[in-house]
Amino acid sequence: MSGTLAAVIGGAAGAVALVGIVIVFIYFCLLRTRSASRNSDTNSSDPSLQVGRNVGLELSLRPSDSQEARCFTLEELGLATKSFSDINLIGEGKFGEVYNGLLQDGLIVAIKKRTSLPSQEFINEVLYLSSIRHRNLVSLLGYCQENDQQMLIYEHVPNGSVSSHLYGARQASNEKLEFKHRLSIALGAAKGLSHLHNQNPPLVHKDFKTANVLVDENFIAKVADAGIKNLLSRTTGGAGPSSGVLADDVFQDPWVHESGRYSEKSDVYSFGVFLLELVSGHEASAQPGTSKSDHNILNWARRYQEDNDVFVIVDRRMGSSFTSEGMKEFLRLGTLCVSPSPERRPTMNQVVSELDRVLEKEMSLTTIMGEGTLTVTPGSHLFTGTR
Repeated sequence: MSGTLAAVIGGAAGAVALVGIVIVFIYFCLLRTRSASRNSDTNSSDPSLQVGRNVGLELSLRPSDSQEARCFTLEELGLATKSFSDINLIGEGKFGEVYNGLLQDGLIVAIKKRTSLPSQEFINEVLYLSSIRHRNLVSLLGYCQENDQQMLIYEHVPNGSVSSHLYGARQASNEKLEFKHRLSIALGAAKGLSHLHNQNPPLVHKDFKTANVLVDENFIAKVADAGIKNLLSRTTGGAGPSSGVLADDVFQDPWVHESGRYSEKSDVYSFGVFLLELVSGHEASAQPGTSKSDHNILNWARRYQEDNDVFVIVDRRMGSSFTSEGMKEFLRLGTLCVSPSPERRPTMNQVVSELDRVLEKEMSLTTIMGEGTLTVTPGSHLFTGTR
């Protein structure tokens, strides 16, 4: 009898132990799944790795994490640029000289370099800006701060700026200048700006212009230099948010000059100028030594609101592979964006929706038009007058 009781007690204890093991196993499986879910949404479940404006030096930088800024050494950047050779110098911007670089792992990058004393604010701002990633933004990959030099390392975008294709060194390349291509570029750039404005708090670009919209090998638009004015003002002691604004900068919202304050709507104004350059193929302001009134796109935009004189501005290099309806809708959006009143301008989210609608409609109409099954006014009818 005692043997039987012992066997029963032993069996019960084993069953309880087994149930306990199963419960612990299930718990750890659930915990692992939850952790994986958090990692897939935020790229890190560790609060100490969430990058923000107030990140300090203690932040852990892991080069293996593509969403975090990498701290490059001066030595490896020197090797990447052949000691910052003039052969690799590709330009100069607000931050400083810009070089192409080839890292040892085969990655091509763009390196912006300036002379400056070391600054913790510089690192903090770089960490914040590098955390903002989007298909239509040029990614800030990392930084270097050594020997009284500061550098920003960006992804390389191989096809240059939109301005170079419209009226710069690459303008002879016409294969991507159809209206649908320009619409697609405009939509991509709008999505990039919209993503900045949807940050919490919103990030205002402050220096959006055609030269700061780059295109990759597939002509996907990527907005460059997002937040770089913030970085410059924080690290150089600029006097207020409007320091460095040129009074004759045609991309700059006049309200900024009056108030000294940037906003999402000032970016919208700059985007409107970009749209007008995109559709005309001209720079928004007249070049030195020229007197052609049709170069002053903003004056034209204001007249257009009264007389709808479309053909004055449309770039002939687009040919006639567009509809007059689509073109007029595009131009109406551009003129609305450069409205003198910020309150009348749309948000970038609204701009994205409108460009998406116009592009979808234009794609379907110009395709169907070629089949002769739909009556629409082709773009060639815009050029029946004398320019």
